[in-house]
Amino acid sequence: MKSPRFKITNLVLAAAALTMAAGAQAQSNANSMMGSMYTPGSSYIGLNAGRSNFKLGNGAGAFASDNKDNAYSIYAGSYFNPNFGLELGYVDFGKISRGGGNTRAEGVNLSLVGKLPVSQAFSLTGRVGGTYSRSSVSSAFGSGVASGKESGFGVSYGLGAEYAFNNNWAAVVQYDEHDVKFVSSKENVNTVSVGLKYRF
Repeated sequence: MKSPRFKITNLVLAAAALTMAAGAQAQSNANSMMGSMYTPGSSYIGLNAGRSNFKLGNGAGAFASDNKDNAYSIYAGSYFNPNFGLELGYVDFGKISRGGGNTRAEGVNLSLVGKLPVSQAFSLTGRVGGTYSRSSVSSAFGSGVASGKESGFGVSYGLGAEYAFNNNWAAVVQYDEHDVKFVSSKENVNTVSVGLKYRF
C-alpha cells in the first residue's frame, strides 16, 4: 500500500505539471505586455529569502529541538520559449537544533520551470527537477539521531507566483519541496520564500 507521503508527492508533482502545461496554452496579451521578461533566449537572476521546514524526527531524550530556520536561494535561468525554461540555483536550508546537536543542509537545484499568465503582469509558476544536497548532522550519545555527513540527488518541485513591475523586474513568492539525503534516510525539506528576479 502506498504511503500518504507518496500520494501527496504525486499530487504536488501533478499540480506542477498541470500548471506548466496550462502555461503552454496561455500565450496571450500577457506575453506582449511583459515583453522581454519571458521572450525566448531571455535570461534572469533572482534572490529569495524565507523559512525552511525540516521534516525530521527529534530523537529521544529531553534535548532542545526545532525544525525551522531561515532559508536563502540564489538562481539563474533562461526561457527557451515564452512559457518554459531551465533554472539553476543554490539553496541554503539553514540549521536546526535536534538530538543534542545541529542539523544543516544545502543544495544545488536544476529545474524545468513554466508559467501561466493570469493577467498582463501576474503569473502563476511551477517547477519540477532535482536537487543535489549535502547535509551535516551532529548529535548527543543516546539521542537516537544518527550523526555524520551525507550527499545525494533527490526530486524537487514547487509552485509560486510572480508580479512583473516592468520588462526587467518581478517580485516572486514560492513554495518548494526538496528530497534531501541525510545519514540514515532521505527526507523532505520545504521552503516558503519571497524575492526579486531581474532579467538581463
